[in-house]
Amino acid sequence: MGIHTSLVANILFPLQEKLKKHDTVAIRQAMDDSQWWPTEKLEALRLERLRTLLTKAGKHVPYYRDCFKNLGFDPQKIESLADLQKLPFLTKAVIRAEGERMKADNAQGLARFNTGGSSGEPLIFFIGTERVSHDVAAKWRATRWWDVDIGDPEIVVWGSPIELGTQDKVRIIRDKLMRTELMPAFQMNETNLDQFVARICERRPKMLFGYPSAISHIAAHAQKRGVPLNNLGVKVVFCTSERLYDHQRQAISNAFGCPVANGYGGRDAGFIAHECPAGNMHITAEDIIVEIIDENGNIQPAGVAGEIVTSHLATADYPFIRYRTGDIGTLTNEKCACARGLPLLKEIQGRSTDFIISADGTVMHGLALIYVLRDLPAVGTFKIIQESRVLTRVQLVPTASYDAVVEAKIRKGLQARLGESVEILVETMPEIPAEKSGKHRYVISHVSI
Repeated sequence: MGIHTSLVANILFPLQEKLKKHDTVAIRQAMDDSQWWPTEKLEALRLERLRTLLTKAGKHVPYYRDCFKNLGFDPQKIESLADLQKLPFLTKAVIRAEGERMKADNAQGLARFNTGGSSGEPLIFFIGTERVSHDVAAKWRATRWWDVDIGDPEIVVWGSPIELGTQDKVRIIRDKLMRTELMPAFQMNETNLDQFVARICERRPKMLFGYPSAISHIAAHAQKRGVPLNNLGVKVVFCTSERLYDHQRQAISNAFGCPVANGYGGRDAGFIAHECPAGNMHITAEDIIVEIIDENGNIQPAGVAGEIVTSHLATADYPFIRYRTGDIGTLTNEKCACARGLPLLKEIQGRSTDFIISADGTVMHGLALIYVLRDLPAVGTFKIIQESRVLTRVQLVPTASYDAVVEAKIRKGLQARLGESVEILVETMPEIPAEKSGKHRYVISHVSI
């Protein structure tokens, strides 16, 4: 660790967190220890924290106070994490309907947040300082798994209006001290891409953090320009907030000459899981309980895919208990070679809206359609939108070799998967706009599974 990094990680950042009244440092230090605990000891901690969360929610949160009363549920009597199953699921619809009743009556300093609504359901909710401290600590711990730390030079490729809207003078000074730089992920035109590549080469960051679609786009542009990125000393690229596809991981790793670490979470659900150098996704077990359910809400065993449901144990001010994320994933009972005792999330397949349904009702992941276009030299970027079982639109940026033969190949390839009777509407355009958040989604389905 260099002198500047040591100064930031050990003095400046802890001072900042203390001024914010966040317990981030102490929490991360505790997590550094608990990640190596045996399963029994870790489960005892989780049960104690769950009991505390539910007790506070039942006492101070109107929605849960009424819910527990109607169910005859006593938080003090829970004996295992499985007792969570006695409680109803929390959905975006419930949060919207309950409004202020989701807040604890003794909560102070709640910050208003919202999701981007990429699933079609934007959500407004609130986060307290306890949860912020825990989420930051969990991310900090995972960052350190890769031999980088707060204070190492970092470039963040992001697009959230929250981050991009807070670049005031204080934030600019802070970012310079922390040696982090923000690049807007939704401004991916040729001129900006040239500037991004040049800035990365000039900055020589130790790590990059951002959307896999945006970072892989930068990597592809550098390759097209003949600019090498694998000699800059980048140690790791952290990808989050979108599904990380295998071809993106490979492209990013090849371009920067370093490993790619996948992270999974969200503003609403919290910092759920992160990849370790051994290649497994470890759940932030000290804070997060993960359940996998089928379409009827039944708990699924390890190895069976279903919707990811999370309970965040640091959300007493605005509880997220059995929150349906809309994401599809799989748990596993396997142990990781890194020897950490944190449980594993085996697979994260994406959002339910990343799945498509053929004309005959077959459900398949969007990858089935992505493969049709991904390796066509005549196609640059693209987006596939399933409007209905009988109509799918393809938006694409054509290259010089694009012609009617290529378009016919696209239609034939998609119909082979969706059904011969499905209409494929191909729309060429100079640029495909990103979501408001800056993300790029390859597949969007408006058909309910």
